[in-house]
Amino acid sequence: MTSLDLLLSRFSTDALMEPAPTGDVLHNILSTAMRAPDHGKLRPWRYVLVRGDARPQVAQRIVASMKRLDPAVDPAKIEKRQSRFSTMPLVIVLGMHLRPEHKIPLIEQELAVGAAAMNILNALHATGFGGVWVSGDVAYDPELAAELGFPAPHKLAGFLFVGTPEPGAVAPKRRPVDGYVAEWTGSPVQFGADA
Repeated sequence: MTSLDLLLSRFSTDALMEPAPTGDVLHNILSTAMRAPDHGKLRPWRYVLVRGDARPQVAQRIVASMKRLDPAVDPAKIEKRQSRFSTMPLVIVLGMHLRPEHKIPLIEQELAVGAAAMNILNALHATGFGGVWVSGDVAYDPELAAELGFPAPHKLAGFLFVGTPEPGAVAPKRRPVDGYVAEWTGSPVQFGADA
């Protein structure tokens, strides 16, 4: 498989089982973040690894955040999130170490975090693992962010669920890119995907 074929075959999945990457393999996967585009070389990404007995503890923090944000939250939603955060082989908290006073705009710092996370997802796939990036309302809760080590002005960018894809996990059909590309010839462009 060529490198391009590898990228074209990557897909997100939360149908994950043990094992998750560990040791040098995990270190190398996380090291791909250091190759992300990063205007100003601020390296605003930070990763918190949640494994083993820490997973139910972080799940409790997630549930507390859900209830804080919406006291009438659906119990089924609570149960689903508690289960997922408690049982994923590895949860990587995606932190953003932001510098609002810096000349590099915050949006560019946040985009660098996203680019680094995408490198990690690609590296997971390249090494036979899988993952999915999840966010939701709790990812924007400053109190939860502080509890996980990211007090304001720092924030969360979400969470990566990581493990080995379950047997039979199949990539969804890939849409053609044509509707998302236009050539500019002097007038505003239109995209087929937006028609």
